[in-house]
Amino acid sequence: MAIVGPTAVGKTQVAVDVALRIGGEILTADSMQVYRLMDIGTAKPTMEQKKGIPHHLIDLVYPDQPFSVAFYQALARRTIAEVLDRGHTPVLAGGTGLYVKSLVDSYYFVPADPDPELRADLQQRERGEPGSLRAWLERVDPKAAAKIHPNDLRRTVRALEVLIQTGSPISQSWGYSALPYDVVMFGLGADRDWLYSRIDRRVRQQVEDGLAGEVAMLLDRGYDERLPAMQGLGYKEMIPHLRGLCSLDEAVAEIATNTRRFAKRQFTWFRPDSRIIWLDVGKSKGREAAVEEIARSVEGRAVKLDE
Repeated sequence: MAIVGPTAVGKTQVAVDVALRIGGEILTADSMQVYRLMDIGTAKPTMEQKKGIPHHLIDLVYPDQPFSVAFYQALARRTIAEVLDRGHTPVLAGGTGLYVKSLVDSYYFVPADPDPELRADLQQRERGEPGSLRAWLERVDPKAAAKIHPNDLRRTVRALEVLIQTGSPISQSWGYSALPYDVVMFGLGADRDWLYSRIDRRVRQQVEDGLAGEVAMLLDRGYDERLPAMQGLGYKEMIPHLRGLCSLDEAVAEIATNTRRFAKRQFTWFRPDSRIIWLDVGKSKGREAAVEEIARSVEGRAVKLDE
């Protein structure tokens, strides 16, 4: 089963409570929680929050190590098989849409290892002629261009990298076959004011928990601010503050604003999927009701790999 939705909506809490009810283990679908040393800004669950439930696919690589959705898919499939072998139910929980779809829709990914030198050449071209990579991608792989945001340079570079290395457009890898799992999907939603309030509280709590110190530690260890990991929410906004370019209040406001925008993009990603059963967790006892409905729907359901 899968529990999806925007950031700060409470997916971890609901997933843990459901797992306690149905004998589940949680597979995290979060592209930032795969990084070690990055705990506060990625909102990794604490030992107390986990309530003894095994959590998988967290702390897989260091911030300067490459990681891809294809790598995530391979690890997650292996983990799902192991969880099932133990007689437990895999509970996929997270807000990274492509990670979720790579599992429930059995995406096939074109094999193409990262090429740092090629990426550097492409980025240098973009610096010399802004917009040129986007225009190139629109010519050679319009399907990919339609799905990649015009300002997403990292994914634009990756799409061109795959094309140059393999001769095949990356969009050819985005097709999918029949569901490989017996899966039921739930989405957690809430009205905008409730969610934005949750986001604001989370950001404030992250700052109180030492977000600035965590970012400073990463920079002190030599992790370049241009790394994809360091461009995550909470990290990229805190770096200017640490360098004296803005106040802490300004950094916090920027984190909250960008997190709200991110939540909106997550809704946009998940909403068109008609398989998702949406539950409102923003109303009174919304979380408890969601846990009850999800657990009741999943209990006794065979969740297994297709033969």
